[in-house]
Amino acid sequence: MSSPPGPSTTQTLPRRFLSMWSCPRQPSSPTSPSLYPFRTIDGVTYPGNVKEKEVAKKQYEKAVSQGKTAGLVKASGRKLEKFTVSVNVAAGSKVTFELTYEELLKRHKGKYEMYLKVQPKQLVKHFEITADIFEPQGISTLDAEASFITNDLLSSALTKSFSGKKGHVSFKPSLDQQRSCPTCTDSLLKGDFIITYDVNRESPANVQIVNGYFVHFFAPQGLPVVPKNVVFVIDVSGSMHGRKMEQTKDALLKILEDVKEDDYLNFILFSGGVTTWKDTLVQATPENIQEARKFVMNIRDQGMTNINDALLKGISMLNKAWEEYRVLERSTSIVIMLTDGDANVGESRPEKIQENVRNAIGGKFPLYNLGFGNNLNYNFLERMALENHGLARRIYEDSDANVQLQGFYEEVANPLLTDVEMEYPENAILDLTQNSYQHFYDGSEIVVAGRLADEDMNSFKADVKGHGAINDLTFTEELDMKEMEKALKERDYIFGNYIERLWAYLTIEQLLEKCKNAHGEEKENLTAQALDLSLKYHFVTPLTSMVVTKPEDNENKTAIADKPGEGPVDAEVIPSMAYLTNYQPPQTPYYVDGDPHFIIQVPEKDDAICFNIDEDPGTVLRLIQDPVTGLTVNGQIIGEKRSSLDSQTRKTYFGKLGIANAQMDFQIEVTPERITLWHGAAQSTFSWLDTVTVTQDGLSVTIDRKNMVVSFGDGVTFVVVLHQVWKKQPIHHDFLGFYVVDSHRMSAQTHGLLGQFFHPFDFKVSDVHPGSDPTKPDATMVVKNHRLTVTRGSQKDYRKDVSVGTKVACWFVHNNGQGLIDGVHSDYIVPSLF
Repeated sequence: MSSPPGPSTTQTLPRRFLSMWSCPRQPSSPTSPSLYPFRTIDGVTYPGNVKEKEVAKKQYEKAVSQGKTAGLVKASGRKLEKFTVSVNVAAGSKVTFELTYEELLKRHKGKYEMYLKVQPKQLVKHFEITADIFEPQGISTLDAEASFITNDLLSSALTKSFSGKKGHVSFKPSLDQQRSCPTCTDSLLKGDFIITYDVNRESPANVQIVNGYFVHFFAPQGLPVVPKNVVFVIDVSGSMHGRKMEQTKDALLKILEDVKEDDYLNFILFSGGVTTWKDTLVQATPENIQEARKFVMNIRDQGMTNINDALLKGISMLNKAWEEYRVLERSTSIVIMLTDGDANVGESRPEKIQENVRNAIGGKFPLYNLGFGNNLNYNFLERMALENHGLARRIYEDSDANVQLQGFYEEVANPLLTDVEMEYPENAILDLTQNSYQHFYDGSEIVVAGRLADEDMNSFKADVKGHGAINDLTFTEELDMKEMEKALKERDYIFGNYIERLWAYLTIEQLLEKCKNAHGEEKENLTAQALDLSLKYHFVTPLTSMVVTKPEDNENKTAIADKPGEGPVDAEVIPSMAYLTNYQPPQTPYYVDGDPHFIIQVPEKDDAICFNIDEDPGTVLRLIQDPVTGLTVNGQIIGEKRSSLDSQTRKTYFGKLGIANAQMDFQIEVTPERITLWHGAAQSTFSWLDTVTVTQDGLSVTIDRKNMVVSFGDGVTFVVVLHQVWKKQPIHHDFLGFYVVDSHRMSAQTHGLLGQFFHPFDFKVSDVHPGSDPTKPDATMVVKNHRLTVTRGSQKDYRKDVSVGTKVACWFVHNNGQGLIDGVHSDYIVPSLF
């Protein structure tokens, strides 16, 4: 066999579909759904072939029995993510096994994680792990750690950096750094090397389309947590005695520290019988949490294992709490069971327990099963969890078992959305992967892929709908297919079929999950579909293996021309190109935009009046106040980054808006950076890049890339427009425009700089004559019993086109609108935004 491997290169593909290639000398088990081994024997390279599992095994065993060089790659267990490599080297041969694999990185607790098992079992002269990462959204964090080396040694052997869309990690320990002691010849490199990173999330969703396939990534942030109702079903049978019980209690005590006061909870203990902490769910008040801690600390192990009765008791408790309205309306329920053994008292048949649990839950909430150790029927726990929209997790008997338990709870502790539906154009998508989820948890990510029925479609729209803690939400992403196609032609896209392969991987994974609870002909059909896709896309799965053997003498030797899926490391990646249809406004608004220019359109006159307010930055002005409906709108003025050369033309704008409805206990704060919504104490935050609709009790808020539409029922509609300037622009800031496009439901008592004009008023213009500017004539205006000198000019309405705007002719009232507005402009200054 050849000397230990040289540098192994890691390349992250567009949107976290990872490709990796290395030359493992020892059998290893990194995570991978797709594998490409190549073997170089005496200077000639032979590619591996994916075959049905038994066929590949027989070919490998035949080669080994004849003393030939061969390699076999197979999935470990029932998962796609783990594989093992077996090799046999013929006497006198020099052989290099090269392995390329792809992986869909899963977002976990807010980060993408890549685990590399490191175990060379000897000192390696040239040992290096390198990772080059490219993310079209930009990289926000990047870190790396090793479980087998001290921080001091790691810092000297590790380099990491990121800027914009690119990141780089290199781990290159010297021979001395690899030694387990200064004079030792054995290596301390034994354990996990972990790279973690996340991307910038200005938008909660990202859609990419390549060669007739699409992938949709969804990970919103800034949403309030949905309160949860949790029943912990804990095995306290005799087999949990000792270390396992102490670790379970430690984990539960830690979990109790993280439970939120809006949550409801209970504990159910089972051995031969079933014991509950409380008869019903109780709120996680400080007093109840303290009492729960005492209960947990007094847990003792005893007796047998009655899984069936314990689960049914917990499920019944949650159902009853809902039926009797004892929990919050916008809350979600979860059952978490921990056991270390098989049922051996009461109903002990796995199939019957599954049936009982499935019927009791009725699809209303998920079941999460934690299997502690190896002495249990883990397949049973997994099947039962999967058919109830949950998952199973094995907790390994080790010193960190309590940390494993806490880590699992942290994954499900913060649901942000429930009943999530990913919707796509009707009749336009074929072979869609799973697109409905009971929960979206903070720090995770939903990935959906599918095939387009018509590759010539002009646009593609994706909606994500879900129930939030406060209201129902809709996130929308729309792509212009022509723009996407244009971008693809202009750039050298990494792995043109990577989205198709990602779709195939997700499809296989979900087919195999369905197989676990299928029977008879259905199971055979699902297995056949998964096998066909595995063979077609060269995937090593539980149904296939990859075998590498030297061809017989009468067969042609094959040299590598192109490695499957290999592309240039620095190739550009295409971010999603969003094409969105802007809000189409009515024709008669009142608005304030620009410096700040107030424009009052008077449809009866087919004319408009405008005025400016000249105040210092930081001043907050009352724009609208309606004491009957409870609506108020205030705006805060911002200045320029620095004074312009002409001090006579000081510019100010609106940099912050506050929209509030006291009756609904609802507030919206709008800045050029973000939109924040409050309903009571609950808060949701969005960026201007989001495309989202929030609806609740007659309120609707739609954000659509530089446009935000706020409607209070039928009759009150506001539009906020974002103006963005070049970031390096030396003078101006980003600013906001505010438009009232419907006010007919507001009361006659409405006032404010804009609100006072919602009521009918009249004006007359006469004596039009040349002014100081020949292009802008002056005139006399009679309005509100005042005779004013006004000047003809124009302002712009930016609702339809935020960059260019539409010109609106108006009569300009001087001196801060004096004579037009009621009182003087300083009457409208208020102390704060709300």
